[in-house]
Amino acid sequence: MGQAYLWLKAAHLILVIFWIAGLFLLPRFHIYHAEEPVGSPQAAKWIEREGRLRRIILNPSMIGVWILGLALAVQIGAFSMGWFHAKLLLVILLSGYHGWAVGYGRKLAAGHRPPTTKALRLLNEVPGVAVILIVILVIVKPL
Repeated sequence: MGQAYLWLKAAHLILVIFWIAGLFLLPRFHIYHAEEPVGSPQAAKWIEREGRLRRIILNPSMIGVWILGLALAVQIGAFSMGWFHAKLLLVILLSGYHGWAVGYGRKLAAGHRPPTTKALRLLNEVPGVAVILIVILVIVKPL
């Protein structure tokens, strides 16, 4: 595959950066959104910002990450490598986190408010921990 492999790998990494940036931002947006009164003009602005982040950055980049990541995995025969299984599990969990965050934004838009934003602040750390583990698996390949 030669040069094409390197271009696919570069595109995959670029989309990973966009996706993770969005996963850092969306829960932070939710924290600020949850602090606004239901139905307020400020809450409406957060709903609009969250929607744009999902449509423009989060969903397209996640789809691209999956498509290019699977293409790269097939190309190098990664399905037989232990480190890849661990990475794949983490990416599946991150995708689930993505789904949870999108769903939670819909609940906020419908007027649901958490009793505190402490849990949201803790959940905001999930993408960072996942990125640390994934980078170690891909670069060091400990398994």
